[in-house]
Amino acid sequence: MATHRTNDFNDSVSTPDAIAAAAALLRTGRIVAFPTETVYGLGADAFNPEAVQRIFTLKGRPADHPLILHLANVAQLERVARQIPAAAYLLAEQFWPGPLTLILHRRPDVPDLVTGGQDTVGVRLPAHPVALSLLSAFGGPVAAPSANRFGRISPTTAEHVRFELGNGPDVILEGGASAVGLESTILDLTGEQPVVLRPGAVSPEQLAELLGQQVVVGGRPDRQLRVPGMLPSHYAPGAPLYLLPVAELPAAAAHYRQEGKSVAAMVPENAYDAELQGCSLVGMPTSPAAYGSRLYATLRQLDADNPGVILVAAPPDSPPWLAINDRLKRAAASSSSASVTYTRLSGQTDH
Repeated sequence: MATHRTNDFNDSVSTPDAIAAAAALLRTGRIVAFPTETVYGLGADAFNPEAVQRIFTLKGRPADHPLILHLANVAQLERVARQIPAAAYLLAEQFWPGPLTLILHRRPDVPDLVTGGQDTVGVRLPAHPVALSLLSAFGGPVAAPSANRFGRISPTTAEHVRFELGNGPDVILEGGASAVGLESTILDLTGEQPVVLRPGAVSPEQLAELLGQQVVVGGRPDRQLRVPGMLPSHYAPGAPLYLLPVAELPAAAAHYRQEGKSVAAMVPENAYDAELQGCSLVGMPTSPAAYGSRLYATLRQLDADNPGVILVAAPPDSPPWLAINDRLKRAAASSSSASVTYTRLSGQTDH
């Protein structure tokens, strides 16, 4: 199929006409970037393998990395999943529309490219009026990963999508900044015990309370499922990112500045340190929800100045910060060897 591009829509606001036009393009195999409450998604007709392949090509995404299907309503679950447990409907009633993805047994006609060749499929119903209007107008499941280059910082505004993908999408629908700002919680319901495979705004505690049973975090020992966002290195800026205790930031900043590197830093808004003067500083909220909504936009802001390094004060190691710590540890993973070098030079304990 020939690749077409309809740039006329890229700067449009999400009027009903723009959304209807985007839905029409989805039906012809085009690619639509659209806002959700988590991050912006890059969507294609889930049952059009050629269109789905364009997503992988645009993102540079590995072919075995599954996509999440976005639904307009709970009734569409039966179009893509089978052996749907009662727990799925209970969770949907409580948390949909919202930032929760359920892993279920797939129906045989769901394309392998969508599921990464696995016998499971991830589904969710997003809580954003533009996304819901688009999905409703389209009338079927839309496969949509985050609208960015694979492994990079996820986009939370339409401008981020343009920066990452340029004119790659046929349409970029506007929807303001994503309210949640972190990818959805992914919950596997295909085994006897529910398992959180990726933390997000819906916490394991909330899930366990609703289901009346323990929810495991991290994976099943008897089965390794591939799900989005779980590679060791992910969500990474271009500059090396080091995650450090807040008390170690001044020493680390001094070390890298002595090496002639410019330093950008994310610190708690109530913990500015005079010793960090000379760094490009951004103060972050002390509330997990507010921090999460600003995380990716702040990383992009700091990275835009091409610093030598980005230093991030490690958030509290407590349940409300689980998803944020997950994203930051993956963003810092590719810089771990450099972090060890700093550790040895500075005499600090290993980070």
